[in-house]
Amino acid sequence: MKNKIEEARETINQVDKEMISLFLKRMAAAQMVAEYKIENNLPILDSSREDALRKENLDELSNKVLEKYYNVFFDGVLKASKMYQEDLLKKLKDNK
Repeated sequence: MKNKIEEARETINQVDKEMISLFLKRMAAAQMVAEYKIENNLPILDSSREDALRKENLDELSNKVLEKYYNVFFDGVLKASKMYQEDLLKKLKDNK
């Protein structure tokens, strides 16, 4: 019989695997966004989009006690996405 910590770690491991799959999907979409921005000479940073996403996502968050922790998590997601887009842009410029 599993104790509480073993059950919790099992859940965490499963969630982490699901998050990897979702991360890959999100980064593929970020690549598509970067390609569009490059083709249309748009900046990587779109603050209004980030603000709208954050608001929309926080509205979906059922446990408001976790809001500040979600913000930390989401900041990391946005940072990774922008870094990836910047790397794609740099790579494109270097290949010209």
